[in-house]
Amino acid sequence: MYDVIVIGGGPAGLMAAISAREYGARVMLIEKGNRLGRKLAISGGGRCNVTNAKPLPELMENIPGNAKFLYSALSQFSNQDIMHFFEQLGIGLKEEDRGRVFPVSNDAKTVVKAVVDRMYSLGVEVLLDTPVSRILAKDGQFSGIRLARGQTLTASAAVIATGGCSVPQTGSTGDAYAWAKSVGHHIVDPYPTEVPLRSDEPWIVSRKLQGLSLYGIEISIWTGKGKRLTTESGDLLFTHFGLSGPAALRCSHYVSTAKRRDPNIDLQATIDLLPTTTQDEWLQSLQDDRARHPRRAMGTELELAFPERLAAYIADVARVPRDLQLAHLTRVQMNKLGQTIKRCPVHVTGTLPLEKATVTGGGVSVKEIDPKTMQSKLCRGLFFAGEVMDVHAHTGGYNITVAFSTGRLAGKSAAFQVRSAQAPVSADTTAGADS
Repeated sequence: MYDVIVIGGGPAGLMAAISAREYGARVMLIEKGNRLGRKLAISGGGRCNVTNAKPLPELMENIPGNAKFLYSALSQFSNQDIMHFFEQLGIGLKEEDRGRVFPVSNDAKTVVKAVVDRMYSLGVEVLLDTPVSRILAKDGQFSGIRLARGQTLTASAAVIATGGCSVPQTGSTGDAYAWAKSVGHHIVDPYPTEVPLRSDEPWIVSRKLQGLSLYGIEISIWTGKGKRLTTESGDLLFTHFGLSGPAALRCSHYVSTAKRRDPNIDLQATIDLLPTTTQDEWLQSLQDDRARHPRRAMGTELELAFPERLAAYIADVARVPRDLQLAHLTRVQMNKLGQTIKRCPVHVTGTLPLEKATVTGGGVSVKEIDPKTMQSKLCRGLFFAGEVMDVHAHTGGYNITVAFSTGRLAGKSAAFQVRSAQAPVSADTTAGADS
């Protein structure tokens, strides 16, 4: 019999297994795939963005999915603690733009190896290629698991860290939702976050802007009634279906949430192409150029500041002929150009589907989980960690911070729970059905 069974070999599960073992529990980690740390290995573009170094208040601002629930976990095992953890494992770290923290090696494999080696050195037992079919419980107490091949493993506690439904090639296919439901948990319907946005704008449908990248812009999402849902900054990429890149991905939570509430809601993005310049400043610059170069074509003027295709798009949206000389610009045309540059409109129809998302929104309702321990309020001995819960953050090291932090807390809490248990538990009855 094991003290703690951890289900899932991703960042949350690996950290939970390490934590539980460090606090004295006999631990078994079960992974349905053939290797550990698959999502960790592809994070940060294969470089592994292990955390984000921003102060806790700023960190929380980058967690749109139930940040308040995570406050206790992040306070007990913070981004600074995560960095210290890896440095103790011999992984040199470096901070890059926007607080992102990477290994000096620029290779996620070094991070995966360090974590896995640490886990094995502690004596955690591991089963690979081992799907779980159900969890076992009796009278509100977890007692064990049933494997897909028929065997039963008993334990006093379990940490479910199987992830959500995004990036299914890493093994995150939503298996645990059925297990949680079997003991009474509610599941917030999964939805895509950190995913590209769709648009039906003619310039996008015609692929005139496909492949165009913009750097350091601001993008806002608005309802048809003029309510701003969010403003995000960063880089943007035009695709054949809409908008991608970090800034667009950060907007996807708000688009998905709005569409879930009202599938027919009208949404529009506006892009501030010059966020460090006010509209009045740009108009003054245009007037100065108009005085110096009255015969210059408007298209040429725009191409001094923007890529050729974007310059053409701006002129088209503002309905200003590209061959119009600056001397002939009217005040109305100048204002329209300024408005377009500061609020370039792109109609948003939704997002790409969940299987294309980097992160899953939704999952096991956090209302039924104790934020101080990650233990289920409905089934004693059952703990959750990472994206299987209804928590999610922006890309940039925030999601992996949530995974490590909740994994650490869940593993520690599970070990403490075992030590404080007053009596053995039985696996006589099963709760749930095959997932």
